[in-house]
Amino acid sequence: MFPEYDVIVVGAGHAGCEAAVASANLGSRVLLITMNMQTIAQMSCNPAMGGVAKGQIVREIDALGGYSGIVTDNTMIQFRMLNLSKGPAMWSPRAQSDRMEFARKWREMLEAHPNIDFWQDMVSGLIIDKKQVKGVHTQIGGEIKGKSVVLTNGTFLNGIIHIGEKQFSGGRIHESSAKGLTEQLKELGFEAGRMKTGTPPRIDGRSINYELLEIQPGDTDPGKFSFTETPVLKDQIPCHITYTDTEVHNVLKTGFLKSPLFTGRIKGIGPRYCPSIEDKIERFSDKERHQLFVEPEGRNTNEVYINGFSSSLPEDVQYNALKKIRGFEGVKMFRPGYAIEYDYFPPTQLKRTLETHLIKNLFFAGQINGTTGYEEAGGQGIIAGINAHLSINDKEEFILNRDQAYIGVLIDDLINKGTDEPYRMFTSRAEYRILLRQDNADIRLTPLAYELGIKDCDIRMEKVKEKLLCESEINAIFNEISVSPEEINNYLILKGSAVISQKMKLKQILLRPNISIADLKDALPALNSFIGKYPKEYITFAEIGIKYLGYIDREKEMAQKMNRLETIKINPEFDYRKLNSLSFEAREKLSKIKPNTIGQASRISGVSPSDISVLLIHMGR
Repeated sequence: MFPEYDVIVVGAGHAGCEAAVASANLGSRVLLITMNMQTIAQMSCNPAMGGVAKGQIVREIDALGGYSGIVTDNTMIQFRMLNLSKGPAMWSPRAQSDRMEFARKWREMLEAHPNIDFWQDMVSGLIIDKKQVKGVHTQIGGEIKGKSVVLTNGTFLNGIIHIGEKQFSGGRIHESSAKGLTEQLKELGFEAGRMKTGTPPRIDGRSINYELLEIQPGDTDPGKFSFTETPVLKDQIPCHITYTDTEVHNVLKTGFLKSPLFTGRIKGIGPRYCPSIEDKIERFSDKERHQLFVEPEGRNTNEVYINGFSSSLPEDVQYNALKKIRGFEGVKMFRPGYAIEYDYFPPTQLKRTLETHLIKNLFFAGQINGTTGYEEAGGQGIIAGINAHLSINDKEEFILNRDQAYIGVLIDDLINKGTDEPYRMFTSRAEYRILLRQDNADIRLTPLAYELGIKDCDIRMEKVKEKLLCESEINAIFNEISVSPEEINNYLILKGSAVISQKMKLKQILLRPNISIADLKDALPALNSFIGKYPKEYITFAEIGIKYLGYIDREKEMAQKMNRLETIKINPEFDYRKLNSLSFEAREKLSKIKPNTIGQASRISGVSPSDISVLLIHMGR
């Protein structure tokens, strides 16, 4: 019934969709297996993409030929660039999405791909022969052969849902959990653990008094995620903000004795940076209120997501507390919030390609690795999908370093440090933030995708060349044009900047704080004749390059120094336990993680600088 596939992807969430597309766009014949064809690319939690650091990941996925940015641009209902008051390293795009349209668009794009087939079924086990994956076992289809397998099971592996004192099996509300895989992987020698996440109640937007809420509009000139030609957002829908108070907290506290979080029924560790409302009340008891974001789920639905009100309390407690929130006095609830526990596999068991150490051609991506978030999942999915294709074709592995992408930081952190709580990306996790900006993801990564031969990246590469040419021309303009005191001093006084007494190059003016190209265009109308032809995003990219050149060069120098350690390879069969000069912890960690290079070894938690010195001496360095 089934042919032998090059790549079998198990799970059609954000990691699975990107993994399938990545392999297929490299030429692999892909089978995408999901337990429910109606929930492909489901936004299980909040209906939004991007955010701080996460927005950079979406742009990186797009630059590598992934589809998350394209789908988001086609289905978003609001766009905001966060952190514009800070430096460009912190600017992060975020979009409010139409949940149903987002999933529909993803499925449409997947089904349009000639290299992707689909099968609705539950994968109950793997076909393993001599420590190499050969396919999967499913409930209905039986044995399906595949040269490589990517597991992206999300929260479905032995998932248990909690609402107050009620608990039942499920990977999402009213969807079955997946059985069998965890047990087999443990028998094969994998270490497994439990994690927990949660979601807030959904309510009827018609029952909200929006006049009592703070409005949160989108940007007046909305941007987008994809570097391709996607639609410009029109007719944005606002979000709103409201707050809990002590009365709301007191109602919630009446359910604490029935809370699975506090009674110990939930064993898994939840996300530290996205706690439930009951956890926030308990941990931050000094706070009289907590902010809530009221987010519409789409253009053609009344369903509303209450961001910040995640809960596993009894449904009647959730409902009674919601009615005490300003603007929610007449609220109607569509469904309660809940917590979900699920199996994950500590990611220190993976290589940098996301292939497992124990089983060849078996890859893990997404929440199975202990991460949280659509963007983190998609970033892992595209890397796993690329490497699944490369591995079965005996091609060199594809790895992103920490100075190349947030995706590189994410995977490096996971495999070297592991995680015992749901891992979420932050800008603070990246030491080369000014290099890893959202505006230059295409410059950093599209050339790599082009070299790999990813479908349609020749078109993307032409746009990269155009962007770099425009940057060069804009640089030349600012290096060549001078302005006189008569032309510029009134503007400088207006900006609170020192006046000039003689002609000065425009570049020197631009280097001053609070001076931008947009402002200079207004102050010097003649400048428009030189740069008015360039797209806004190209001008911004060039401006950042001019204003932050010193910082960029400094970070590049730091990265080059660290990357020298990446050139010193370590034999994967090296026996660290025989090197008694290493600390006991270093021997254990290095033996488990099996780093490819001295650079990777230096980032493993528990491996000290003195341990690295021992390794370098042993290797004749």
